[in-house]
Amino acid sequence: MTTLITGATGFIGRRLISAVDGEIRVLSRAAHSDLETVICDLQSSVISDNTLDSIDTVFHLAGFAHDMRDPSKIVDLYYKINVSATVQLAELAVKSGVKRFVFVSSVKAGGISTPKKCINENDQIDPEGIYGKTKREAELRLLKIGKESGMHISIIRPSLVYGPDVKGNLKSMLLGVEKGWFPPLPETGNRRSMIHVDDLVRAILLVAKDECANGEIFIATDGTPHSSRYIYNAMCSALDKSIPKWSVPKTLFDIASLVSSQIKYKINKLLGDECYSSAKLEALGFKAKKSLKDMNETDF
Repeated sequence: MTTLITGATGFIGRRLISAVDGEIRVLSRAAHSDLETVICDLQSSVISDNTLDSIDTVFHLAGFAHDMRDPSKIVDLYYKINVSATVQLAELAVKSGVKRFVFVSSVKAGGISTPKKCINENDQIDPEGIYGKTKREAELRLLKIGKESGMHISIIRPSLVYGPDVKGNLKSMLLGVEKGWFPPLPETGNRRSMIHVDDLVRAILLVAKDECANGEIFIATDGTPHSSRYIYNAMCSALDKSIPKWSVPKTLFDIASLVSSQIKYKINKLLGDECYSSAKLEALGFKAKKSLKDMNETDF
C-alpha cells in the first residue's frame, strides 16, 4: 500500500509520517530528504496527472490558515489553496483509483462554540472567518465527490492541537510562560477543547480504515475541555516553574477589550469558550491516550 500525504512537513504531517505503514509519497513545495516527493506548490501549480499513480490512500493536511495580512485582501489565496486545490486533488484521486481520502479540516468550519454547550458536528453554525468558510466549502465539495464516485471520504475537524514543536498561539504562550512575561490568567471557568498531536494522528488513521467513517465529518478532541487558567498552570508544571497564586483580574481584560475590536478579539480568543464534542468519533472506538495533566515540556 502506498500513501500520499500533503502538508507532510507541518506539525501534524511529520507525526503522521512516522505512524503510517507502507510506502509514503509526499506532495510538497520542496523535496523531502527521506521520501518520494512530488514537487508542487498548491498556491500556483497544477497537480500533475501522475501524482496519485499507485496510491491507495490520500491524507490531505495542507492548507492556508494563519496569515498576518488582512484576510479580506487575500480571499483568493484562501479559496485557491483550501478549496480549489483540495477539489482538484480529490477529483484526481477518483480518476487515479484512490480508495480512501481523508481531509483534515478545522473546527472553524463548524462555527464558534457557545458558553452553554460543547458543539458537535450537527451544530453547524456560520463558519468562523474566511478560513472557516473555505474549509467548510471544501468539506461540502468533497462529500459530494465521495457520494458521486464511491470513493471513501472522511473529514476530521481537529480542536486546538498541542504536542512537540507546536506552532502558533500555543507556542507563543508557552514561550511567554517560560520567559516569565506571560501573565497569570484569571480563572473564568471558560472551556477549551484540545487534542495531542499523536491522538489526532490516531484519529486520522481510524477514519481512513473504518467503513463507518465514509462520508462523515468528525470533531477530534481529547474529551476533556480545560479553562485557559488550567492550561496556563499545566504549562508552568511542564516547564517546572512554580504556579503563581495570583492572577491578573478579569476586569482588566474587560477594560482592555474596550480599546479596540482587535484587542477584544484577541482577549476573546484567550479567555473565551471553544468547546467541542468528539462523541461521534468516540463512537467509532476512539479514545485519547494523552491528556494535558500528564504533559511535560517535551509533550508541548
